[in-house]
Amino acid sequence: MNIFETFKLAFKSIIANRLRSSLTILGIVIGVTSVILLVALVSGLKSFITAQISSFGANVMYVIPGRIGGGRGPGGSQANRLTFQDANNLRVALGGDAEVSASIQRTSTLKYQNKTDRDVTIAGVEATYFKIISALKIDKGRFFTFSEANSGKRVVVIGPTVVKNLFGGRDPIGEYISVGNLKYQVIGVVQPRGANFGIDLDNVGAISVVAAQRQFGEDRVQNILISAKTPELIKSVQSEAVKTLKKRLTEDDFTVQTQEQTLSTISQITGVLTAALGGIAAISLIVGGIGIMNIMLVSVTERTREIGLRKALGAKPKDIRLQFLIEAVTLSALGGIIGIILGIAFSLLVNIFFQTTITWWSIALSFGFSVLVGVVFGVAPALRASKMNPIQALRYE
Repeated sequence: MNIFETFKLAFKSIIANRLRSSLTILGIVIGVTSVILLVALVSGLKSFITAQISSFGANVMYVIPGRIGGGRGPGGSQANRLTFQDANNLRVALGGDAEVSASIQRTSTLKYQNKTDRDVTIAGVEATYFKIISALKIDKGRFFTFSEANSGKRVVVIGPTVVKNLFGGRDPIGEYISVGNLKYQVIGVVQPRGANFGIDLDNVGAISVVAAQRQFGEDRVQNILISAKTPELIKSVQSEAVKTLKKRLTEDDFTVQTQEQTLSTISQITGVLTAALGGIAAISLIVGGIGIMNIMLVSVTERTREIGLRKALGAKPKDIRLQFLIEAVTLSALGGIIGIILGIAFSLLVNIFFQTTITWWSIALSFGFSVLVGVVFGVAPALRASKMNPIQALRYE
C-alpha cells in the first residue's frame, strides 16, 4: 500500500474521533508543557543568581562559614566561627593585593514618622564593601566613610523601595529613620536594581558592620568578601587567605570560594534541580503514552471488521501495523506540538512575575520524548492489529 494512503487513513481515523483523540493526547500536552515551563523556571533562576553573583565582579571571593563538601554545610550557626577579627587579619595579610569586608545580614523594620517599611534587608558591611561590589552605584548622597564605619556611627544607605515606602517624593538625605529601635541618619540612596523571584533588591539598607554587631548583639560575621586587585592575583590571594585563616581556624570552619567555584556550584545544584523537576514532569508523558496505548487497543477492537476487510482486499500485515503505528505517533506528536505552544506561552506569562529562560534543548527533548512515547506505546496495538486473522475479523460482531 502507498505510504501516503496509509497516512491519509490514519489521519481520517483521528479526525473521525476528535473528542477521544483530544482526551487521549491530554497527558502528552500536560507533560510537554510541564517540562518546558519547569525547565524555563529553573533556567531563569540560574540566570538570575548567576547575573547577581557575576555583577559583584570576577575578582570577588567569599569566606563562608563551614566547609563546602565536608561534614558540615556552609552558613550554619553552629559551624560559624568567623569573627570581625578574621577580616582584620585578612586585611593585614593580603595588604595591597585585595580589598576585604566583613558582612552581617539581618531583616528589620524601618520607620520614619508615621510610615513603616517591614522586612527590610539590613546589610552590616565595611566601607570597602562598596569598592568590592562594583554593581552598587550611588544615586543620591554618598556611602559611609572608613571613620564612620570603624566607629560604628549610625548612618545608613538605603534602597529606592525604602525611599518610596518611607519618604514618598521627599528627599531622604539627612533625615533620621528608625532601624529596629535605633535612629540612623540617611546619607545615601543606591541606584535601582529591580526585583526577581519575589526578592526586592531595592528594599535594603546598609549600615556599618560595627553598628550591626552592636544593634543585633552579634559577635560573628556571616561572611567575608575579598576582592583581588587583578584577575592574576585571584589564586595567590585565595591561597594566602586560606593560610591566614588556618592560623586561628581549622579547615572545617571555613571555605574560601572564588566566583568561578561559586558559579560551578550553582550550575551543579540547578542541574540536579532541572533533572529532578524535568523527570517528574516527564511522568505525565509516560501516563499519556499509556493512555494512547489504551485508546489504540480499543480502536483496534472497534475496527476489527475494517482490518479484516482490508486484509481480504490484499493489505499486508506491515501495512496494517504501519497504519496504527502512524496513528499513535501522530497523536503523541500532535500533543507534543500543542504542549510546546502552551509551554512557551505559559513561560512568557510567568516571566512577567519571575524570570524564566526558555531553552531550545528542553523543547527538542520534550517533543522528541513525546514522539518516542507514541512509538513505544503504539507498537503493541499495531502488532495486535497486524496479526488478526482476516476471516475471524470479518466475522467479528
